[in-house]
Amino acid sequence: MEKKIRYGLIGIGAQGGTYARLLTNGPSPFPGMPVAPCPPHCALGALCDIDPAKEAYCKENYPDVPFFSDWKELIASGTCDAIITTLPHFYHHEIAIYAMEHGMNVLGEKPAGIRQKDVLAMNACAKAHPEVSFGIMFNQRTNLLYQKIKEIVASGEMGQIRRTQWMINNWWRPDSYYQQSAWRATWGGEGGGVLVNQAPHQLDLWQWICGVPVKVFSKNLNGCHRDIAVENDVTMMCEFANGAIGTFTTCTHDACGTDRLEIDLDGGKIVVDDSKKATVYRYQKDGQPCQEDTLNASMSMMEVAMLTSGNGAGSLCSIETFENTDGWGTQHLTVMENFALHILTGSPLLAPGEEGINGVNLANSSQLSAWTGREVMNPCDPEEYAAELNKLIAAEGKFPVRE
Repeated sequence: MEKKIRYGLIGIGAQGGTYARLLTNGPSPFPGMPVAPCPPHCALGALCDIDPAKEAYCKENYPDVPFFSDWKELIASGTCDAIITTLPHFYHHEIAIYAMEHGMNVLGEKPAGIRQKDVLAMNACAKAHPEVSFGIMFNQRTNLLYQKIKEIVASGEMGQIRRTQWMINNWWRPDSYYQQSAWRATWGGEGGGVLVNQAPHQLDLWQWICGVPVKVFSKNLNGCHRDIAVENDVTMMCEFANGAIGTFTTCTHDACGTDRLEIDLDGGKIVVDDSKKATVYRYQKDGQPCQEDTLNASMSMMEVAMLTSGNGAGSLCSIETFENTDGWGTQHLTVMENFALHILTGSPLLAPGEEGINGVNLANSSQLSAWTGREVMNPCDPEEYAAELNKLIAAEGKFPVRE
């Protein structure tokens, strides 16, 4: 029998409950939707929640799986080889640090944390404990479409990035969503809105593919068309190290939302629609690949007019398309299997936990820019960000401020 990594799920809410179903080949929550099978090196080892109703649910649906109401007891129990932290965001780093200090492998849920200073502490702990594995649930990195785009950009075949933009507005959430839990959409309970809940995967992918921005200016609207305190409409402008400009736009009040990534490069353009279909346009002249600089220096306005009117011979671009469609649960289970194999064989992690700080940094920089009305460096000052967040938590009056 193949060795399996037993996962302990800490927090059996919407996400933890989903992972429990995936790890036990449970049914999809959506009628008729196919479910990815649990991979060969993964198993459900233990469950943990402080809610008595969740305990009753777990004991009814998973009677053979040990249940704990104290996550420290779960870590010490010997019933699992790794934990997944499916709890409110402020607890991610605290539990991860304790677990690693006690010899437990950690697959952290996104985001890695709320504050840069907390994630830095978690990363330092991981570095101090190389004997344990540390990953993060960036399941979108398993999307073969984005993997191929990353390879194209990283290869340099299309030159440097000139500008990039991601509009990811298909996070529509009605008020009923925010009313599910008291911690949702609060500064003290969740630490923010769309930047820390819905969009972390895209913030990660954007930097994973295009590089880490160095400056950020952001306009964020709090409670836009919703009865909430936190940001749910964000327009962010970033500058990258090579001088390229990028924009990131996201919201939760667009019921006809858009998911479109564009990357303009010296040698063409990459467009992704709905995270499913990519189109790669490569510049060409006389049938040979070229860069935009060549077209700019060599084409007359007559040639341009003929091309744009449809009378020209040939095209400015060759076109390649590719698609990716995953079944429900495939991406999350792929991360779990990758993490399990890393523990068992030392194979590379697709999403190392230490890389979770990049998205947190960008979210913090966006928030600090919006709160102060100025452009900020990325990463921003962690203490200034923490102080500004605590002002909002104090004004909200629902949760204690954070040290």
